[in-house]
Amino acid sequence: MADKIYPMLINGEQRTTAHTFDVINPSTGEVLGKAPEIDEKQIEVVLESAKSGFDSWSAMRAADRKTILLRYAELLEQNRDRIVELLRAETGKPQDNAEYDFDMLATCLRFFVEEAERLDQPVLHDPDGRFLHYMLRQPLGVCVGLLAWNFPLLNVAYKIGPALAAGCSVILKPSPETPLASLEVAYLAKEAGLPNGVLTMITGQDHEMIKNLLQSDIPSLVTMIGSTRGGLEVMNAACSSIKHFSVELGGNAPVVVYPDADVVDAATKTVGLKFVNCGQVCVSPNRCFVHASVYDEFVEVAKNCVASVEVGPLISDKARQYVLELIECAIADGAELVCGGQALEGAGHFMQPTILAQVDREMRVASEEVFGPVLSIIKFTDADDEILMANDTEYGLAAYVFTSSLKRGLRAARDIQAGSVCVNEPHYSVQLPHGGLKQSGVGKDCSKYSIEEYLTLKRVSVLVEE
Repeated sequence: MADKIYPMLINGEQRTTAHTFDVINPSTGEVLGKAPEIDEKQIEVVLESAKSGFDSWSAMRAADRKTILLRYAELLEQNRDRIVELLRAETGKPQDNAEYDFDMLATCLRFFVEEAERLDQPVLHDPDGRFLHYMLRQPLGVCVGLLAWNFPLLNVAYKIGPALAAGCSVILKPSPETPLASLEVAYLAKEAGLPNGVLTMITGQDHEMIKNLLQSDIPSLVTMIGSTRGGLEVMNAACSSIKHFSVELGGNAPVVVYPDADVVDAATKTVGLKFVNCGQVCVSPNRCFVHASVYDEFVEVAKNCVASVEVGPLISDKARQYVLELIECAIADGAELVCGGQALEGAGHFMQPTILAQVDREMRVASEEVFGPVLSIIKFTDADDEILMANDTEYGLAAYVFTSSLKRGLRAARDIQAGSVCVNEPHYSVQLPHGGLKQSGVGKDCSKYSIEEYLTLKRVSVLVEE
């Protein structure tokens, strides 16, 4: 299997190149398979075929697109076990996490097919009664998506769901760390009946080569899931022509635990979300601000909860070394190691789930996006402005609040600068908009607000009375 090459899907055909790169199993450190390194000539083919695919797909009746997309969802589910197994191998995910990742594919396809039928195209008032004015929504065009490795198939789902339902064609490039399951998903699009060029899946490690894709004037929208630094690079490269952008970038999510909160519930739910996917989640709680009156209890409950946590590997040894460095620096600056803090011996990129107490906001572990299994707990008192502390970051993706006071919860939700604020329980679902403020990006994934980004908003005025 280590020598198996997984081809790209270009213009409905599986294609490879003379150059490939290895995909590593993070649980074992062994080569799992190989993916092609796309070249400049193939990028030209990709762009032209996606343009042609858009022409045919956007002209198709919405009812016919719906039939194909629902068939695609069924085909994916029929191949669930095989793809989940491959996904686990390339990510190291536990079984339940891999199944959740995969299941978002069919969920998003079905949701956005229905959401496309609920789009409004309102008639606008004409004060003189001479015109009929209405808003017309049409597919935007060719869309390019650059995806992250932490939830490979969920990320694919977030893009193909709204784009294909809207009538756009999509060029996706999964992360070179985790491209294999995504490629298998793309192959099934052809079997489902999607016209050639409607869904393209390419692979590569050369960032300069991908700039050729971004700088073309064929794509109408560039979307991305990844780091803020990567997002800035992508947007800068793509600004050779006017394009739309929808980018979900870095996060440094705060948790605020008030003295009237159910401390056991707050600690349990915070730990539960923190260590999912080994902390490699954009909305993962990073900075936990806990009131001094319940601080010690929260730390103790969180420590006890960690004992039952199942944590897979980090994506690479480089990622693990970065997280371990953050821990080491925090301890040197006065943080208390409550539990964990060490790499695990043996194969793979595993480390212990870690809790740090007595963390200061100035420490790197609190000011940088950790993207690993480390929860930093910071004490605040009545003399502190906990909202100001929560907002003290360049990021604004997600935030969490625990309190028994409705007034306090609503005030925190209003004043915390984040794209989503969950009060008393983290909650994410395809019908709820997901996206960030500040340096965490622009645009929305999921919900009706996502599909609107893949559609034009055209005003039409028809003279009806001379």
